[in-house]
Amino acid sequence: MSGKRALVTGGSRGIGAAVAARLAADGFTVAVHCGSDVTAASAVVAGLPGEGHVVVSGDLADPARVQEFVAEAIAGLGGVDVLVNNAAVHGHQPIEATSYEEWHEGWRRVIDVNVHGTANVTWCVVEHLRTRPEGAEGARIINVGSRGAYRGEPVAVAYGASKAAVHAMTQSLAVALAPYGIGVAAVAPGFVRTDMVETMLSGPAGEAIRAQSPFGRVAEPEEIAAAVAWLASPDALWASGAVIDLNGASYLR
Repeated sequence: MSGKRALVTGGSRGIGAAVAARLAADGFTVAVHCGSDVTAASAVVAGLPGEGHVVVSGDLADPARVQEFVAEAIAGLGGVDVLVNNAAVHGHQPIEATSYEEWHEGWRRVIDVNVHGTANVTWCVVEHLRTRPEGAEGARIINVGSRGAYRGEPVAVAYGASKAAVHAMTQSLAVALAPYGIGVAAVAPGFVRTDMVETMLSGPAGEAIRAQSPFGRVAEPEEIAAAVAWLASPDALWASGAVIDLNGASYLR
């Protein structure tokens, strides 16, 4: 896939950084997006194989900034062929222990980033794909959802709801964009060993979390990245509309 170009949101750490590394290893030039930690995103870019990778930044909850950083990615790479919507926020909000003000503010932030942000980045990239001289044929949009959309997130209800919305968005866009030759799919990981969950995994809850899977462990970011890389490939067009479970048989549906 040499010569292809990808924008990865939330690419400064965790799953996003692993996706950026895998796509670069596969020959992509990558725009690594971060919310605000440009130093971390720059470190990811510095470690990628190949040349021409760029950093872009901006809050996904700000529609104007989304439009700006997508334009920066397109200019920096000379175009975008693959979009990986990975960026998201997770709010810990048990309903019985959360004030009404905290509750509605938490929902607003999670939905603004995870749903509206994903939708807005997608619109901007699709507009580029539809209007570029070579057309949109062969482009891919890959969304990172969550097992929590199916299994439930009792102490992070907004997060679970947002990921269910991302799954539904994926399937609607798969139908809407097929006439342009754009494939749209999603992955739905369970627990993944990232810095965000490392404290949980090394604490009292770690054993129970690992035991959710019959493999007795959680996923590594590279395992999620491998699935995303396949969905980005020419061979994966017929997976358009799919939401692929990546949870180590910890939740079956």
